[in-house]
Amino acid sequence: MIEIKHVKKYYGTKSLGLMDESALINSGEVVGILGQNGAGKSTLLKAVMGLTELTAGQVLIEGKTPVEMHREMAFITHEGSYFPHLTPRGYGEFLSEYFPGFNKERYEKLLKFFELEPGTKIKTFSHGQKARLEMCAGLSKMARYIIMDEPFLGEDILTRQDFIKLMASSIKEDETILVSTHHVNEIENFLDRAIILRRGRIAADVYIDDLKNQGKTLQQLIMELSGYSGDRFKELPD
Repeated sequence: MIEIKHVKKYYGTKSLGLMDESALINSGEVVGILGQNGAGKSTLLKAVMGLTELTAGQVLIEGKTPVEMHREMAFITHEGSYFPHLTPRGYGEFLSEYFPGFNKERYEKLLKFFELEPGTKIKTFSHGQKARLEMCAGLSKMARYIIMDEPFLGEDILTRQDFIKLMASSIKEDETILVSTHHVNEIENFLDRAIILRRGRIAADVYIDDLKNQGKTLQQLIMELSGYSGDRFKELPD
């Protein structure tokens, strides 16, 4: 269980990340953290991981701080958590020492699946290859809490589909996943729930089944909450 209690985050004195937000995420849920750029998605995920100092409030995971639970957590991010000077093989050796539950066999299978050369320096990889390596490492830590911040960034549609199928086939009942992405339509059927942020506030917290019963899609809900109009282009001068 993840408890987000009155979390507030300011960058400097004016830039808002999150404004006094609270949420309870149950164990085993797959939750989309969605919204426009600058809505506070990355800030919320980093707060859950304990990677940012909060202005106020706290995050508890099973009643403990993120720092106390770090060995039970995996952070898969477009920013990358690997060491560029290492090879994927060397990175795997490091992870196996640092994370007791790291599954080296699974890691090597994933490297092969994504056609990543284990003996090549990570710094020579393309952006997409680095994103795939990040996924391989994150899913091999066998963590109970998997936090993903734009894991599909820079990937083509086929690779994104591979990512989603991989996650769907490997998730265990006691694993909790939080994932931020702009590819809402592609991931909607993978989610149990969606928390939609707007300007640092939680604008909606919905279960996907309830949304479907209302005859709505996640994309429609996000557009409604943002006040988006498909006719905006008509306001442009001729």
